Amino acid sequence: MGETNIFKVLADSQRRDILVMLRNGKLSAGEIAERLGISPPALSYHLRLLKQADLIIEYKQKNFVFYEINTSVLDELIMWVQQFGGDRK
Repeated sequence: MGETNIFKVLADSQRRDILVMLRNGKLSAGEIAERLGISPPALSYHLRLLKQADLIIEYKQKNFVFYEINTSVLDELIMWVQQFGGDRK
């Protein structure tokens, strides 16, 4: 997914909140929904968009589905954004 789509996904504050929660480690969908105070269908929608943008990784462990941040995509995005910085005189 290109930078434009990643920025569209990150435009939503709840999706950004999900990423902030996941920076401390993996969480289940139930834990995320509870912390955000949103319904499972609403969370499912946000998680689907984050997965499509490769911003999170989903994996199963026994009967639970856990989510983690995909740091490699975020690292690439940071490098892309940094090209616009630099010395401004």
